Amino acid sequence: MFELTSYFGLFMAAFGAATLLPLQSEAVLVGMLILERYSTELLFAVATLGNVLGSAVNWYLGRSVERFRNKRWFPVSQNTLENAQRSYLRYGHWTLLLSWVPVIGDPLTLVAGVMREPLWRFLIIVTLAKGTRYLVLIGVTLKWVA
Repeated sequence: MFELTSYFGLFMAAFGAATLLPLQSEAVLVGMLILERYSTELLFAVATLGNVLGSAVNWYLGRSVERFRNKRWFPVSQNTLENAQRSYLRYGHWTLLLSWVPVIGDPLTLVAGVMREPLWRFLIIVTLAKGTRYLVLIGVTLKWVA
């Protein structure tokens, strides 16, 4: 049961980290890898799934942003949103390859929703970007631990 709870914790950390919340999943993943009690493949799958689904929440919020943009609690400033929209217009859906980058990645996924990026393409590109980031992190961690 503890193992299932641990995977769920990783999922929630990855999910939360991909939303506009200030969380980080990399430390949780590395910690679990170092313990050597968990399946590396399952850790990769859980972290990637959680992170991609968290980004999909941002995409959905972006689709609905016009209703919420002027709310006091809205987590992205008007200036940040406009800058991200300009970048998205300039570089298109390939900007989503940067969805894994701290600080800029989360707003990019929100802007993809604002810009009406098709969900299927959004999910493919974001999964590629975030999955690659976790693969690199796992590879570096396993090399360091070994």
